[in-house]
Amino acid sequence: MNSINIKKLKGINNPIIAQRFLADPYAMYYDGKVYVYGSNDSDSLIQDPDGSYPKNQYGNMKSINCVSSSDLINWSDEGEIQVADDVKKGKKGAAAWAGNSWAPAVCYNTVDGKTKFFLYFANSAANIGVLSADSPTGPWIDPIGKPIISRDMPGCEGVAWLFDPAVLVDDDGSAYIYFGGGVPEGKAEHPLTARVAKLAPDMVSLEGEPKLIDAPYLFEDSGINKINGKYYYSYCTNWSEEADKAMGKAQISYMVSDNPMGPFEYKGEVMKNPGQSEYHSPEAWGNNHHCMHQIEDTLYMFYHSPQHEIDSQINFNNKAEGGCAYRTTYVDVVDVHEDGSLNVPYMTKTGTAKAIRNYNPYEANDAFVWADGVTTDTVSNEEVKPHIVFNTNKGYIGISGVGIEKEDNELVLNIISNKSAGIFSLYKDDITEANLVATVDVPEVSDGVKSFTCKCSSIADKTTDLFIEYTSLNDDAELMLLDWKFQ
Repeated sequence: MNSINIKKLKGINNPIIAQRFLADPYAMYYDGKVYVYGSNDSDSLIQDPDGSYPKNQYGNMKSINCVSSSDLINWSDEGEIQVADDVKKGKKGAAAWAGNSWAPAVCYNTVDGKTKFFLYFANSAANIGVLSADSPTGPWIDPIGKPIISRDMPGCEGVAWLFDPAVLVDDDGSAYIYFGGGVPEGKAEHPLTARVAKLAPDMVSLEGEPKLIDAPYLFEDSGINKINGKYYYSYCTNWSEEADKAMGKAQISYMVSDNPMGPFEYKGEVMKNPGQSEYHSPEAWGNNHHCMHQIEDTLYMFYHSPQHEIDSQINFNNKAEGGCAYRTTYVDVVDVHEDGSLNVPYMTKTGTAKAIRNYNPYEANDAFVWADGVTTDTVSNEEVKPHIVFNTNKGYIGISGVGIEKEDNELVLNIISNKSAGIFSLYKDDITEANLVATVDVPEVSDGVKSFTCKCSSIADKTTDLFIEYTSLNDDAELMLLDWKFQ
């Protein structure tokens, strides 16, 4: 797993994942938890012996990243969904026919009386595949053994890029898939390369031919939402000078219809390019990819930006010509106005998303929002779910908005492995001696999960931030934490 160390200080809630680069995000809310899936830019992030990294190459992307959150602030790493075979990783993919996996769209629906989950992905720009599972985190299988959408299908002629799917499950259970992109020469204003198709009840085949969506100045990146009974189709505009004059290039624009199949009427821009935001660098200009999703009573914009790569100052080598930026996912609030118009007023590093509930420390968990000197990784190449790894002499994770229900608590740490003895310290609010709540000595661990428990001093606040810090007593620090909880 190509993970890097995280450095996110308190108050910096964006990006939502910093140990790997999760691009082209797509969100799903299920059973009180938010799941975000995206292209795994980190499939290119293989460190050379000299400590440098290559630039991102889209052709290397063969897996999908997944993270989850019960509060929209603290995130748990659910690992990589291996879609295509990856020789470099030594992993077989679920879709043996596919060469790549880009820009997923994920949903759930009832099929034959059972809740099933579906992940639609782009095999480069050649065709679109589908995986299915019985849970949001898999295991995933290829139910049809071939693309669900391909170039030889009637209705797909003229689509330059068969990619960037979005999916809508309507209130009655009917489902629709949106896809396409590209700008044929001389057709910047009306590329005519976006499509919508109705999905069959099995969710892995189409019902009828794909239909045209005439999205002005389309480039890529389909999105779909139902807001107050209206259907909102959103997309990234192209890079032409005509687009720049008409609405802005590489922006997220939207259209509205009374029918999920259209016709759609252009309404305006919902989000500028992250490179235009005061919270991002001008160098963060790049391809714009988004997903709007309603969670509780708020509409959120999940989008990617190369800003974290810029901030991380990664040491890149020059062994390969070209290459692209590494992108990862941010989330901010979408304002929905009384007239039905939408806009994202801020694209921030602090994050404008608010916690949808307190973090529950009385259940075993590994979600966090801030960290320094840690990453996530799996025990073996066969394992999917990564664990928190403290691999520096002193590192910590920070958890926001923890709900404290009892005055007397014990901290329980479940350790998978530990190369050298060290000390765990628990702090409230910040890492200062005055806010120390508990300490526990941890010896070397090498033969299975070991639990360590210590009594905490009283925490008066009903809601607080917690920091779990590990200090190694030796230089070869590498401790893998399964989870923690209060009891």
